[in-house]
Amino acid sequence: MEFDYVIVGAGSAGCAIAARLSENPSVSVALVEAGGRDSSPWIHIPVGYFKTIQNPALNWMYRTASDPGLNGRKLNWPRGKTLGGSSSINGLLYVRGQAQDYDHWRQLGNAGWAWKDVLPLFKRAENWEDGENELRGGDGPLSVTHSRKSWKIVDAWVKAAQNAGFPYNADYNGADQYGVGYFQLTAHGGLRCSSAKAYLKPIRDRKNLEIITNVMTEKVIFDGKRAIGIQGTRGGQPIVIKARNEVVLSAGAIGSPQILMLSGIGPSEQLTGHGIEVLHTSAGIGKNLQDHLQARPVYKCSVPTINTRTRGLWNQAKIGLEYATKRTGPMTMAASLGTGYLKTRPELETPDIQFHIQPFSADNPTEGTHRFDAFTASVLQMRPESAGELVLKSSNPNDHPVIHPNYLATQLDQDTIVEGIRIARHICRQRPVADVITEEHAPGKAIADDDYDALLNWARDTATTIYHPTGTCKMGPDSDKMAVVDERLRVKGVSNLRVADCSIMPQIVSGNTNAPAIMIGERVSDIIREDAR
Repeated sequence: MEFDYVIVGAGSAGCAIAARLSENPSVSVALVEAGGRDSSPWIHIPVGYFKTIQNPALNWMYRTASDPGLNGRKLNWPRGKTLGGSSSINGLLYVRGQAQDYDHWRQLGNAGWAWKDVLPLFKRAENWEDGENELRGGDGPLSVTHSRKSWKIVDAWVKAAQNAGFPYNADYNGADQYGVGYFQLTAHGGLRCSSAKAYLKPIRDRKNLEIITNVMTEKVIFDGKRAIGIQGTRGGQPIVIKARNEVVLSAGAIGSPQILMLSGIGPSEQLTGHGIEVLHTSAGIGKNLQDHLQARPVYKCSVPTINTRTRGLWNQAKIGLEYATKRTGPMTMAASLGTGYLKTRPELETPDIQFHIQPFSADNPTEGTHRFDAFTASVLQMRPESAGELVLKSSNPNDHPVIHPNYLATQLDQDTIVEGIRIARHICRQRPVADVITEEHAPGKAIADDDYDALLNWARDTATTIYHPTGTCKMGPDSDKMAVVDERLRVKGVSNLRVADCSIMPQIVSGNTNAPAIMIGERVSDIIREDAR
C-alpha cells in the first residue's frame, strides 16, 4: 500500500487535511484511523456524548497519573477513537478562542499563525447558521448553529449575569469574546456535525482517497531520517503503509507524541530507557502539556432540570418520540447551553475565565445525574500557566503514556480558579436565578467566599478536566529548544514528517479546542500544497 500522503488520525484536523489534499485528483491520500467507522447512532445524536464518552470502542479511555494539584486524584481523559475523533464524542461546543491567542503564537516566532492568517481558515471551514460576514463563514463544510433547546434555569443564569454587570454577547466568536450568552454548536438539523460528517461524508467516493480504519499505528518508518510511511497492525496482522511524499501525524495531543517517541524521536534518556533506538533527540516531545481544569459549583433549584425531566421510562419515551419525529428536545442538547467569558482581574485585556452552564448536575456525569433538580455553573481558567508532561510507559504501542497534567501548580492558576468560583457565586446571588435557587449544593454554605484555602482545596478535591489536552508537540522557532515542529509543522530533525493537531499549540487557546483543531487541519493542508509546488 503506497500513497502520496499518509495521514494518521481521522479526527478534527485529520479529516480536514484528507479532504483538502484529495481535492487534487493527481495525488493519492490515505487517512488511517485506529478506531472504526462512525456508525454508532450515539455519535450522531447530540446528547449521545453521555454514552460515547465511556465506550472503549469509541474512546481511548486515557487516565492520568495521580496529580498533586488535585490532592492526588486521577482523572479520566476521554479522546475519540473513531472517524471524526474527539469531534464525534465531544460536547459539540464551537469556540474559536481570542484573536490575541493567535497573535501571541505569532509573537513567539511562528509566522503564518497570527489572527489575520487564521481567520480566513476559520471562515473557510464554517457554515454559520446566521450567514457569512466579515468574521464568520457561510458556505464551509462544518455546520455551526445556535442551540435548539433552551432551559428556564439557563435563561435565568444569563439574565442574572447581566444583572451582575456583565454584558450580553450574542456572538462570542465575533468581534469580542467578552460577555455572557449561549453556546454555538457543531450541529445541523438536530444531528451532530463531526469533522467526519463535515469533511469525509461528502467525498467518500473520491478515487484518490482511501480511508483505512482499525489500524493501530505503531511508528513512523524512515529511510535514514526521511519518513517513508507507517507501520502498524490491523486485526492482529502487521501492516505497512508507505508515503511517497509525506506522513502527517494528526493523532492528537496524546497519540502524536507517543507515536513520535515510539519512532525514535523524543527525549533521548526516555527512549533509551525503554530500549528504543534514538533517531533524533527532541527534548520537548511530551512536554508543555496544557489542559483546561473546571471547577463545578452546583445549585439546587425549584424549576425542572435534566436531572428529573429525563428520569423514568415515561419521560424518556416522550423525549425519544420528540426527537424521532421533530429532531428537537433534550436529545439535541450540547454538553452546555449557557456560557460566559469574563475577567477575574479588571486590568486584564481579555477574559481569562469561561463558564459552562449546564441544566443538570452530577458527581460524575457518566454515572448519572443527581436525583434532585439542580444546575452546574462550571468555571475554568482559559490560559493556565501550569504545564505537565506525558512520558512513555513502555515501548509497547498498546500501553498508554503516563499523563502528568500538573494542574494548579502556580499561584496565578490557584488565584484564578478561586476567583472564578467567587464570580460564579456572585452571579448566582442575583435575580432572577437567585429566585429559583434553593441551596448551594457545592461548594456549600460551610465554605465562605473569603476562605481562600477552603475554596482552593474544594477545587483540588472536585475539579475535573473539560477535555482539552494540548501542546505536547509545540510549534516554535529554532531558538526554542523545546519546540518540536516549526511554523510549517515540520518535525525538526527529520524530513517528510509533520504534526497537525492540538499538540502543536505553543499555548492553549482561550476556549474549547475543536474549532482550532479543524483550523490547524485547514492551515497545514494549505502549507503542504504550497510546499509541493
